[in-house]
Amino acid sequence: MEEKKVLLSIKDLDVKFRVRGRTLTAIRGISLDIYEKESIAIVGESGSGKSVFTKTFAGMLDSNGYIGNGSIIFNDEELSDTVVKIDALAKSLMGHARKKLDEYSHLELGAATYRQILELEREKKERSGLSGEEQEEQDEELRQLQHERTDAYNLKQTLDPAKEKDRIREVSQTIKAYDAKIKELKKRSEQLVREKKHAVDTDAGYQKQYQERSAKLQAQYKREIAGEISAQTAARNEILAKEIYLSVGRYGLKKRVQFTLRLLSALKKAMELGVDLSDEGQRNAVFDNVTFRVRYLDETAEQLHGTCILNLANVKYSKDWSQIRGRRIATVFQDPMTSLNPIITIGKQITSIILKHQQCTEVEARRRALELMHKVGIPNAAARFDDYPFQYSGGMRQRIVIAIALSCQPKILICDEPTTALDVTIQAQILQLIKDLQKDFDYTIVFITHDLGVVANVADRVAVLYAGQIIELGTVKEVFYDPRHPYTWALLSSLPQLAQKNTKLYSITGTPPSLYNTIVGDAFAPRNPYCLQIDTLKEPPMFQVSETHFAKTWLLDPRAPKISKPEGIENIHEKLMAAFNI
Repeated sequence: MEEKKVLLSIKDLDVKFRVRGRTLTAIRGISLDIYEKESIAIVGESGSGKSVFTKTFAGMLDSNGYIGNGSIIFNDEELSDTVVKIDALAKSLMGHARKKLDEYSHLELGAATYRQILELEREKKERSGLSGEEQEEQDEELRQLQHERTDAYNLKQTLDPAKEKDRIREVSQTIKAYDAKIKELKKRSEQLVREKKHAVDTDAGYQKQYQERSAKLQAQYKREIAGEISAQTAARNEILAKEIYLSVGRYGLKKRVQFTLRLLSALKKAMELGVDLSDEGQRNAVFDNVTFRVRYLDETAEQLHGTCILNLANVKYSKDWSQIRGRRIATVFQDPMTSLNPIITIGKQITSIILKHQQCTEVEARRRALELMHKVGIPNAAARFDDYPFQYSGGMRQRIVIAIALSCQPKILICDEPTTALDVTIQAQILQLIKDLQKDFDYTIVFITHDLGVVANVADRVAVLYAGQIIELGTVKEVFYDPRHPYTWALLSSLPQLAQKNTKLYSITGTPPSLYNTIVGDAFAPRNPYCLQIDTLKEPPMFQVSETHFAKTWLLDPRAPKISKPEGIENIHEKLMAAFNI
């Protein structure tokens, strides 16, 4: 297989939303590598997580959404390359950082003993309170009661006070009952903790043993951290101090000082626990708690030079997104009318983006905007430059949205169902335009759609999403002609273009699972006509079909019964060729 550069590497990504007192997990452990200059389609039913998944790339999650776990590493050499000047402030902050790091490094000498001290304290705390298992059981019971109370409260809000008074009284009593149960559960838990603490406090034998072990470990720890740090550690600290300044150098003065102190605190904790800071992954993880790390490369008398480890899952500073969103990762949305400002001229909307992200004059911005309008197929661009969006047709408006997205020559173009709101006759033109412009601008296309016809014409690879997980991944040929997951079979069987005359069109029964709940087994199991018993008990792993083809189904396990794909999608190559003009 031809070696391709990974542009975006997503690992174990979880995305959650806080909704009415409950947590909804929209993306569940997705791992995916997106390559430079490729076209990858993200397909699935509405609610499968397609748009949410790609919104994480550009920091566009709604305010109640957050990344619970995972990383999104963006390998953009231009954006990663970092240079900061060495001025008086830089020397002062690096000197302070170096001094503190040398001081904290003594803690590394006693890290093993410190962990023993923490373990001893943890044992006492657990003995004096609820065990991990008891606490988990209590938390789960409390969480369930709170969810049920929230559901009852939400139901009450929907009732009509003029017509449903009895029902409102009934639900109010239910809410009071839940409040009483929650109060009783907390009271029971507190009483159990008091009893356990009293038992430990009055156990003279245990208290003596604990004090002796604690005193011995504390004395040993004190001796260990009094030792001298090695020359190798001192040299590492010098590099760490430079990496701290490289990582905060893009911020204003106040933020620079704040983030330097926070990074020093994070590194102190890491040294105390014995984290291996010579390991790149562990060092990145420590920095990620504050800001993404800039790895030191070299320096001159005037400047430091490094490269960013761009983890988009940990971008916490809004100004960092302004360097990424639009400039390096752009999006084309479904409805061009809602993407454009109706009271600002088309030309102004394009030039404002160019002026924001590129160093140029207004004259140069206008020239570039006209060039883009010409490239996306706007006839007589100079005459239409000062028109308003309402003076353009739907197809032309979408061309302008594409022009705006490409105005800064991004590395990734996310197309969120860009043809859905357009007339069928215009859809093919827009799709062809996106593909043609890819040759000129060398961007990677991430295409979100539920239309498999679009996939066949646009994509190189396809990722099929279901219930917030990728359940099949492969090239277009592999997913269309040799699908392996029952959900992919169902999607293909539902295509109207492949239906035979005088036959009933296949539809997928049931609905996707609620993502408020923990899903046990295969999420597709309740709707899967080929469901195995293990599908209801255990989540399937991602099986490898070929070098580029993967599917998350127990049917690929060697022990599974041999099941052929549905007859309707057997030998569909010619049908697809005819239906989608591939």
